Order: sequence, then C-alpha cells, then structure tokens
Amino acid sequence: MKTTSFYGVHTALVTPMRDGGVAYDDLEKLIQAQLDGGINGLVAVGTTGESPTLTHDEHSEVIRRVAKQAGSKVPVLAGTGSNSTTEAVSLTKSADKTEGVTGMLQVAPYYNKPSQEGLFRHFSAVAEATDKPIILYSIPGRCGISIGVETCARLYEAYPHVCGIKEAGGSSERVADLVQALGPDYLILSGDDSLTLPFMSFGAKGVISVASNLVVSDLVEMSKLALSGDYAAAELLSRRYYPLFKALFIEPNPVPVKYAMHRAGMISSPEVRLPLCEMGADSTAELEGVLKALGL
Repeated sequence: MKTTSFYGVHTALVTPMRDGGVAYDDLEKLIQAQLDGGINGLVAVGTTGESPTLTHDEHSEVIRRVAKQAGSKVPVLAGTGSNSTTEAVSLTKSADKTEGVTGMLQVAPYYNKPSQEGLFRHFSAVAEATDKPIILYSIPGRCGISIGVETCARLYEAYPHVCGIKEAGGSSERVADLVQALGPDYLILSGDDSLTLPFMSFGAKGVISVASNLVVSDLVEMSKLALSGDYAAAELLSRRYYPLFKALFIEPNPVPVKYAMHRAGMISSPEVRLPLCEMGADSTAELEGVLKALGL
C-alpha cells in the first residue's frame, strides 16, 4: 500500500470544548485555519483530542465533521484506538463508514499492558474491521508498553494496510530498526515535535504534531525541507520552535496547547475534561514567556 500521501505534517487536532460540551463552531474554524495554513493532513480524536473522555457519540461526530470539512482536501486519520479491543473494532467500523476518512490511527492499549502476542491479536482484530490504512501509535510513556518492531513486521506481513507507525518512544535508534526491518515503504511518523528532524534523518517521513495546532505553515515548511534533504534550512525552523515544542508538554497534553490556542484567539475556551485540569501558575508563566518570545 502506498503511503506517500501521508508524508509531511499531520495535526493531532485538539477537540475544542466550552461549557462542558464540544465547541463544534470552534472546531470548524480550527479545521479551516489548518487548511489555510497548508497542513498536509489531520488527525481527528487522537489522544490530543481527548479521546478517552469523549462520549462515543461525540467521538463519532467529531470525526464526521473533520472528515466532511477536510476529507476531500487532505488525508484525515480517525483516532479509533482503545484499551478494549471490542471498542477499538467498533470505533474503527464506524469511522470506516464515514465519508472522507482516509485511514485510522491506533494507539497501543493503555493500562492493560498486553504482551506482544496480545498486541498482535488486538491490532489484527482491528485490521479485519477495515481495509483502509492503519497507522499504529506507540507511546510507551503513556501506555506502559512499546509496539515491538517484530510485532509491526508481523502485522505488516499479515495485513499490508497496517502500513505505518506514529513513533513516540524517543529513540532514533528505534526508527532505524523499524526502517531496517520493514523497509522504506513502511511509513514512520514522529510522535514528538522536538524529535521530528532526528527521526526524519533516520527515515521517518514527517510528524503527527501537537504544535501545528498553533503554528502550521512553518512546521509544514520544516518537514518539506527535510523531505527534500535540506536539513540545514529545516534545522533553523526546528531551533526557532524548539522552546515551544518543549513548553507544550510542561503539563499533560493537550492542556498547554489549548491554553496557547485560547490565548491566540484560535478557540473560545482552553477547557479540558477531568481528570485533566488547567495549568498551574508556574507552568502558565513559563509557557507565557515562550509564547511572547516567539510573538505568538
């Protein structure tokens, strides 16, 4: 399965909220701003979109709206992962029927900490629910486990549409191992804005980004330069935004980026759902300093 359409920057969209509900008017404006900024793709209801605390109806509706507005213009990945295989399959089947959805983003089951065999069976069940591309999401810091390189290879061999991974394990060596084991056609996207360029130098083809909720065109340009081999120019942009990449994780994602977006007038409220809550005073001051220095 060709994966070139997924090269570049894909924004892991926040889910705007207001007064306890999803702010769909803000979501529409956010999607349009992304398209106007030249974004390469969008992720609807990933973990940055607070998927664990959205109701099933909200989850499906956010995906539907993102796909309807953007699906004819850029790839739209639907976040359909869960720590329950039954739920992941159900969400995937629903998204599969949604017009404009290009593929699925599947996070590793969190809390359960399954074995690699359990992961293989979990993702196999999801793969059998759709023939659209599936991008795995390995983030051991939040899930407690990595999706093993051998497990990725087994899945890719058994289900060619399980054709890529969002890698957030923090290791360029692992990116090299994935390229070595699965070949250049297997899609690797960085899951950390700060590691986009190191990962791309080892064979990744872009990033699923949190920071691009706030800054679109410069990050798209950075990725484009790296894909063309101009790492010197790409590094200038990476250095400029590196303080932002770090500051957006000063507290649990997406709390800081929602604060920054609200401050910039991009969304009408920085609201998140419990168990997430607003930033503390020290974190707010530190983030404010970074945003002011960048003129954001």
